[in-house]
Amino acid sequence: RSHIYLAVDKESGERVVIKTPSVDMQANPAALERFLLEEWIARRINSAHVLKPCAQTRQRQSIYVVTEYIEGQTLAQWLIDNPKPDLPTVRGILEQVAKGLQAFHRLEMVYQDLKPDNIMIDSTGTVKIIDFGATRVAGLEEVDTPIEQINLLGAALYAAPEYFLGEQGTRRSDIYSLGVIAYQMLSGRFPYGTQVPKSRTKAAQKKLAYQSVLSEEREIPAWIDDAIRKAVEPNPFARHEELSEFVFDLHHPNAEFLNKTKP
Repeated sequence: RSHIYLAVDKESGERVVIKTPSVDMQANPAALERFLLEEWIARRINSAHVLKPCAQTRQRQSIYVVTEYIEGQTLAQWLIDNPKPDLPTVRGILEQVAKGLQAFHRLEMVYQDLKPDNIMIDSTGTVKIIDFGATRVAGLEEVDTPIEQINLLGAALYAAPEYFLGEQGTRRSDIYSLGVIAYQMLSGRFPYGTQVPKSRTKAAQKKLAYQSVLSEEREIPAWIDDAIRKAVEPNPFARHEELSEFVFDLHHPNAEFLNKTKP
């Protein structure tokens, strides 16, 4: 949907990123409107864990967006370099992503496209969410549906099941995506394999079988598995209500999970 360039701001000497609509989209008014909405979203969010737009000081002669340049790598690349991260490291990354998502949720926005490719880790270890192309803003007409944007299996594996029923995403949809990333970081796998994108009815989604994240090779407490299982429930109303609840459950054994194992 867009082209991205690394550039230098001659006035400040700083490296920045310039994003322009792709050639295919330049004759599509709806796509251009969506492109401009990304900058509108970025300017309203103020979080250390969300990509920042640069100040607009020049008169624009064309459509483009300028953002900060993040010196680092995507979480997708980081996972290739660190295939078996320890639990404290995983918690630290997830907590920072959750803070970024909370910045969207506080402004009644649903991010909708959380995946390792849209998460950057900079040279200081700060984690930032990038690319707001699928973000839904409460009260604004949708240009296109999330299901049309989730056209690649890689992205679809992180998408909440309700999207495949044609339902609108909520904050719990973002919690699902974060849960999948947590699961992947601890196991290298996905909680339901590749079955979620194929399950396009409620009956099919009820048959989805969660595969425990626990393995003989990794030291992971059983209650962590319970926390992730709740976050990735196919039924959105069975998930955590808020991101803070999920993050808390990743750090502290939830009494609800511990009680079920008592004799």
